[in-house]
Amino acid sequence: MRIGYLECFAGISGDMLMGALVDAGAPVELLQRTAASLALGAELRVSKVSRSGIQATKIDVVVQDRVHEPAAATGPVEHHHHHHSHDHDHAHDHDHAHDHDHEHKHEHGRSLPEIRAVLSTAELTQRAHELSLRAFSLLARAEGRIHGVPWEEVHFHEVGAIDAIVDIACCAAAADALGVEAWYCSAVNVGSGFVNCAHGRFPVPAPATAELLKDLPVYSAHVQVELATPTGAALLRALGCRFEATPVMRTSSIGYGAGTRELERFPNVVRLSVGEVAAAPQTSTQPNQDKVTVLECAVDDLSPQVLAYTAQLALERGALDVMSAPVTMKKGRLGTLLTVLCKASDAELLQQLIFRETTTLGIRVREDNRAVLVRETTPVATEFGVIHVKAGSFHGEEWNAAPEFEDCRRAAAAYDVPLKTVMQAAMAAWRTRQLGPALDPAATTLQAGSRS
Repeated sequence: MRIGYLECFAGISGDMLMGALVDAGAPVELLQRTAASLALGAELRVSKVSRSGIQATKIDVVVQDRVHEPAAATGPVEHHHHHHSHDHDHAHDHDHAHDHDHEHKHEHGRSLPEIRAVLSTAELTQRAHELSLRAFSLLARAEGRIHGVPWEEVHFHEVGAIDAIVDIACCAAAADALGVEAWYCSAVNVGSGFVNCAHGRFPVPAPATAELLKDLPVYSAHVQVELATPTGAALLRALGCRFEATPVMRTSSIGYGAGTRELERFPNVVRLSVGEVAAAPQTSTQPNQDKVTVLECAVDDLSPQVLAYTAQLALERGALDVMSAPVTMKKGRLGTLLTVLCKASDAELLQQLIFRETTTLGIRVREDNRAVLVRETTPVATEFGVIHVKAGSFHGEEWNAAPEFEDCRRAAAAYDVPLKTVMQAAMAAWRTRQLGPALDPAATTLQAGSRS
């Protein structure tokens, strides 16, 4: 299984993560196309810089030929703001806290539905699109919680919104292109000191960052500047990072993404290692054990169209799987049992979704143990293009394998052939190991699909 490990000893921001992804092998041309497809008048400026002797990739978002100026190394940082549609009580934003030393005048910005509309027209794979939506939903909900307003009413300051949209969309596209199936992360250094926001000076981490990093391992060390930003924290959450010990892996590429500031005797970079899981020798006769949160409710008064819509939304917001089954409820009524499987960190968000979209008055929540095979996704070359095949193995023996449905569906539509023909071709190529290019930019659209 292909994994990515982020080391946030100098914090995390959207532009730093984007730089690390490119430095680790994501095609910069793909990110430039992604930025252009957003139609926001923004472009990327990519350069190599040195941070305490480490060469790293620095990516700036340029809007109307303007790049944000870096803040003084020891001075306060001014933030862009989110604000709310009902008044002028502006909230703290967003990603480039490493960069900004000026304040923009308050003006009406983009709401989350407007940002969703922008993302829907961009050239993003399904996986990248879902990751982008998840990150922005997390940002909006964090701001809504801080200011006591519905998350739908949170607006993103115009300039800050463009930066955040480009950062998040390009990070999502790059993460998808690298083909990483599971993300791991070190504890996050949030820095220290104070930042200047719309309401005055706040201690680091700023309110939105603190909300997004809640329940995650963080610390403060080495420098008195803000190191972790809301957009960086939202991307860690959206990627579903596991904050565990350094995974046993065979590293194939390492990328460094630079922050704007050059700090004295401190490498202002985030490091990304990408590679394959190197499983320790297994002595157990049982498959690997895992835990999953189960959300469940039964309804007998809801349209099947609404149920289908809710299931799709849940998958877009990070659910591992969604199932529905017919059940007989009290008074002999026919109903539907809706079951959502998710990570514990996504449970609260998905509970809110179920309550909002369905007619249920209660949700059963439990944590189940599950036995899982070691998963590995392999791109194979077929006459219909590159198709990913997901296999499950135990003690090195492959027990199950299946082609990714979304890959096959797109190929069948593109070549106007039966879906089963593409699936059979993919399995035949997998059995003979006709491997396809894992990072072929030209195959990016065809390689899309949820590989959870």
